[in-house]
Amino acid sequence: MGVLARVLRSVGGEEVLDRLAGLSGSDLTSFLLALTRRRAQALSGPDVLRQYRSDRFVAPSAVPFLTLRAAEDRLLAALPPSFSVLGLAPVAPLGTCSAVALMDQNNVVSTVRGTEVAADPTNALALEAALLRQSGPDDVRLAAVQRVVRAQMFSGAGRFAHFSLFAAVSAGRDRGSLAFEREHFAEHVAFLRSACGDVEFRVTVLDPRFEVVRGDLAADPLRETGYYKGLCFKVFRDGVEIGDGGFVDWTARLTGNRKERLLISGIGVDRFATL
Repeated sequence: MGVLARVLRSVGGEEVLDRLAGLSGSDLTSFLLALTRRRAQALSGPDVLRQYRSDRFVAPSAVPFLTLRAAEDRLLAALPPSFSVLGLAPVAPLGTCSAVALMDQNNVVSTVRGTEVAADPTNALALEAALLRQSGPDDVRLAAVQRVVRAQMFSGAGRFAHFSLFAAVSAGRDRGSLAFEREHFAEHVAFLRSACGDVEFRVTVLDPRFEVVRGDLAADPLRETGYYKGLCFKVFRDGVEIGDGGFVDWTARLTGNRKERLLISGIGVDRFATL
């Protein structure tokens, strides 16, 4: 907040921020487009090259393309035929992460056109699943591979500002006795084992009723999260975490129907590929 306070003092105080926040969506977009255009017009070729050299968001992946592609192909080839694979857009509606998945908006890259750069394909798949669930009674299974951007700072090996994620979601209606949860959790576990080879699952049961869903997978009782509901898990290969997943209430909140259920799972393609 110290930086923001300094900037606001330089442009006329906090009331400027209040007035901008009060603009309609189209008016704010027009203002931001004009501002961005003016700033771009002031840049030269060398300016752009300097940013390309130093900006962590725009550098190419450190993982060779063919290595990434092989990992993506392996994940997609192992998908059960019941899953539909989507080519997701590189942007999502503004709030897809903060309103749907309760992620801090500062951790995604917002655009001037009322959208945000894709930060997690499971969020976009949840939006599509919610639409499909409103038009039919059957369970929905979707998957995608997407290059995403995260704005928060990462450190350590295998951590990048942009990276590829494989995601799968299963959406449907509560059938009682955790029947939906048991069926789809087993399906995701079987698929991830088939795709990723010798992996270890560590499962955190957030609701004691979900012990029957966990089955004989290793328990991870020390993990706490407000992100998942009922049960969540992490996936490890050679001692390295490569993915996670669990049950979330996103489609229930998107549709306003508390009976809707959603299971998500994801694999970090870059990290998986390097193994």
